[in-house]
Amino acid sequence: MNRSSTPPSARRTGVILSANGAIVTLAGAVCYVLPGPGLYLLVTGLALLITGLVMAASDRARRG
Repeated sequence: MNRSSTPPSARRTGVILSANGAIVTLAGAVCYVLPGPGLYLLVTGLALLITGLVMAASDRARRG
């Protein structure tokens, strides 16, 4: 069975983006206190998190 022929659903992509966004946001919060690019990681993580949640919610609303 070839799984690469079917693209992932918007909900699955949203969940993956949300998980990655949460991890990057937590890393940004740690780097905000410690030396590092905290603000940039926070903004990037929140953008990923929000995008993922919107994608998952829109797919859920579309499917009913």
